Amino acid sequence: MANRLRDLVKDAGLDGKDLAALCGWHPSKVSRISTAKTQPSENDIRLWCRACDAEDQTGDLIASLRAAEGTWLTWRRLERTGLKRSQEERLPLYQRTRRFRSYSVWALPGLLQTYQYTEDVLRAIQQQRVPMDDVADAVAARMERQRVLHEGQRAFAFLIEEPVLRNTLSTAETQEEQLEHLLTLGRFPNISLGVIPVAQQRPQLPVENFWIYDNTQVNVELVSGYLTLTQPSEIKAYSDAYSKLAGMAVHGARARALICKARDSLV
Repeated sequence: MANRLRDLVKDAGLDGKDLAALCGWHPSKVSRISTAKTQPSENDIRLWCRACDAEDQTGDLIASLRAAEGTWLTWRRLERTGLKRSQEERLPLYQRTRRFRSYSVWALPGLLQTYQYTEDVLRAIQQQRVPMDDVADAVAARMERQRVLHEGQRAFAFLIEEPVLRNTLSTAETQEEQLEHLLTLGRFPNISLGVIPVAQQRPQLPVENFWIYDNTQVNVELVSGYLTLTQPSEIKAYSDAYSKLAGMAVHGARARALICKARDSLV
């Protein structure tokens, strides 16, 4: 963005002071935007293009700005109207995806969760960072989203770090129910369930929770927000990481044995 805006100034035969005067800004603002230290607003872009006699490029630059802003969303912004909306907004992505790959390091992915497990997870999130309490509606939205497991020709591959089987915000009864549900889903022909055993030495360290949708998008859950990646090189990096993690996982009977071990430890 900064490079493109600088080029407009150069093509117009202006310098930073000229542009600042035409826009009614202090010259330091032009400098900060030109060096990518400050992100321009949409109105900044309109004024900039007008001053450079390049209003035909305004729409494209604003579209680029919006795409850049959509790449990173803080939880505060994403959940500013409650948890239900953030659950519903992902449904179109789930509906158009045919191949899902998921890696989980701290909690089970939403598509595998029981109602009570989901309620406990979302309640904890709501209490930590969301003033509005719409947990019941958010749980219903997540349960509705699970329909993609049974509709259409979709394939799902889930990788779960073994401690996730024991990490819980719920009661022992809820966790036991959740692990039984996991055993049931693991038998579905369109679901691959891998568990990465705890090990002292491993070729790939645990990373952040992430989802890969087909080969077109990656979403990453971080402490402070939600990252969307669409650049092919970034998608490849996560695909490569997923392949390494998958190579460390156990599947089938061995995965079920680890799930049963975690379940039995609750008794």
